[in-house]
Amino acid sequence: MSQDQAARRAAKLRDLLNEYRYQYYVLDAPTVDDAVYDSLNVELRELEAAHPEVVTPDSPTQRVGAEPLAKFESAPHQTPMLSLNDVFDHAEVLAWEERMRKLLGAGFRQEYYAEIKMDGLAASLVYQDGVLVRGLTRGNGRVGEDVTSNLRTIEAIPLKLRQDKTVPQQVYQGRFEVRGEVLMYKQVFERLNQQRAKEGKPLFANPRNTAAGTIRQLDPKLVAARQLSFHVYAVPTDVSGISTHAAEHELAAKLGFKVESHSQTLRSTKQIEAFLSEWEDKRKELPYNTDGVVITLNDRSAYQRLGVVGKAPRGSIAYKFPAEQVTTKLKDIQVSVGRTGAATPFAVLEPVQVAGSTVQMATLHNAGEVARKDVRIGDTVIVQKAGDIIPEVVGPLVELRTGKEKKFVMPTNCPICGQPLHKEAKEAIWRCINFDCPAVERERIIHFASKNAFDIEGVGEKNVDAFLDAGVIKDVADLFKLSEADLLKLDRFADVSAKKLVASIQARKEVALDRFIYALGIRHVGEQTAFDLADHFGSLNRFQRATQAELQAVPGIGAVVADSVFDWLNSRRHQQLVDKLMSVGVHPQAVQRVEGPLTGMNFVITGTLEAFGRDEAGAQIAAKGGKLQNAVTKDTTYVVVGDDPGASKITKAQKLGIEQIDEQKLHKLL
Repeated sequence: MSQDQAARRAAKLRDLLNEYRYQYYVLDAPTVDDAVYDSLNVELRELEAAHPEVVTPDSPTQRVGAEPLAKFESAPHQTPMLSLNDVFDHAEVLAWEERMRKLLGAGFRQEYYAEIKMDGLAASLVYQDGVLVRGLTRGNGRVGEDVTSNLRTIEAIPLKLRQDKTVPQQVYQGRFEVRGEVLMYKQVFERLNQQRAKEGKPLFANPRNTAAGTIRQLDPKLVAARQLSFHVYAVPTDVSGISTHAAEHELAAKLGFKVESHSQTLRSTKQIEAFLSEWEDKRKELPYNTDGVVITLNDRSAYQRLGVVGKAPRGSIAYKFPAEQVTTKLKDIQVSVGRTGAATPFAVLEPVQVAGSTVQMATLHNAGEVARKDVRIGDTVIVQKAGDIIPEVVGPLVELRTGKEKKFVMPTNCPICGQPLHKEAKEAIWRCINFDCPAVERERIIHFASKNAFDIEGVGEKNVDAFLDAGVIKDVADLFKLSEADLLKLDRFADVSAKKLVASIQARKEVALDRFIYALGIRHVGEQTAFDLADHFGSLNRFQRATQAELQAVPGIGAVVADSVFDWLNSRRHQQLVDKLMSVGVHPQAVQRVEGPLTGMNFVITGTLEAFGRDEAGAQIAAKGGKLQNAVTKDTTYVVVGDDPGASKITKAQKLGIEQIDEQKLHKLL
């Protein structure tokens, strides 16, 4: 092949590979298999190796080629990378609008651009004649660190701007700059930490810090392995025809960049308020973390006329959602006992607002975690809401210690019943193995009546405590023996409420077998495992007579779960409990086998579906004869992929060659 032929072939390969990269990493809509991309990439590498003269800086092969740096050099920003003023409520949004109205006078136009504030690291990308030449961190706003070699490894960043006939040619000629956020998606972060756990390495704290730390690594190969992403949020370069902030986003998308896809143009503060309210609730559905929304005056000319106050532009604000991480004082560490006897340390905190609610207690998981984090009584600690539900202590601020803090010592006896705690060699959890422990019984009853078990309305924590304190029940079966007269002895009940609760309990005597098994509170048996057991054995009688071998033969159930179920079923105390439930009229319904178009098909759902929840999807699949599985196995027919899917299930499906389908395909099958 001549040099001229090699150059033409290399140019075609580069263009094609760049288009495939754009489809895969930016649009999330690949049009070819990975193997096709890899094959073309190999051809380009071999061609460039044979003809070094055809290599160009924007070649896909040149993303990760730099040797580790000794240090990063500093470089100035052409225009400052400003920070934003934070606001925390709608009144501050109104005050911001009023300030702009006064400053602009007749030139004020009530139109804004609202975009999700991605939680990452701000960076600037500079292109010269359409080719990436420099990437800087924000730094102090005036001067940043030159991390070009690291930013080049991010596949969401085009090394060469994408050609688009509707884009003004000045973009491809001379200097052009975009600014955006380097971030790590939650799924990537979870996968990274899973790998580090396997390797015995310390886990990273959160995606934002991991992304920021990664971009400052001196070895580009390490950065490439971390799978960072990049979303453009601004185009500081003046471009003909780009008169609004919304147009900046549209331009960036045309040039091959990712932009925040949920952004909206809003025309009143009432619309702003609605947008903020919507995303405060929905933000956990996003594939990345966010702590707020950036609101910008949409008119670029008016925005520039407003200028800067301090180090922030007057035309933009950052609305912050209620804090998810805060600091407070850890007053004490106590131990709670759950329905399986697990003795779990928890922190007693000085009350603090986290994600919109007051938190006074937070989980510490187990004694090993307390020691690993070195959390002490009296520490100032960082608290966060994991998944906006369970508060947890992230760790202490050791710099604020006075020397009076006390190390936690795990008790050797149950704090409730006083019996010795027990810990198996391979487990991190200490347990109370006293069957009659009041704390264990209390949690068993609460679990038994819970929504996903017997779903008995009115039997919550407070009523269970009242029943136990009064001695009207001793176990779950006693619930079905409660009478109106029993309840009227308690201060909490009058005639109507007592009658209503008794009726609510009696109405739940007939229950699906999987709910019954789940309600028993067998260790390691969650909702899906209970469903698998019910589906496999079909009736309570067959389930009770199951051998270890038969239990291990249930798809998705391993030796640990099988042993736990077998031990439970063969415990005399547990057998007596089931007999007592039968004697008071509880009747677990046998599984009705349904033949339908999905008979013989097994489904696994990963991620969040839009149209219905997991339970509803499972019910609809079962109604058509199919089966919903908890884990991907060789017997799985389809893996249904929703929003923010689990990496492990996707990886296993790929490894086993199992077809992945989206929610739309599932609807068609149903």
